[in-house]
Amino acid sequence: MHTFAALIILNGYVAGARRRVRKRVPDAELGATTLELVIITLGLIAVATLLVVALTAAVQRRVDQIT
Repeated sequence: MHTFAALIILNGYVAGARRRVRKRVPDAELGATTLELVIITLGLIAVATLLVVALTAAVQRRVDQIT
C-alpha cells in the first residue's frame, strides 16, 4: 500500500513540473514540426541502414574465412 501512495505523490510532482514547464515555454515552441520529424526519421533510417551494411559485411568476411 505504501508503494501506491508513493506513486500518487510522484504523479502529483510530475503534473506540477509539467504545468511549470508549460508556463515557461511559449506556445510557438511546443512540439516538433513535421519537417523536423521527417528529418529525424530519415536520419534514424540512415543510421540503421549503415549498421545493417556493416554487420552484413562483417558476417560475410567471417563466412569467407571459414570456407
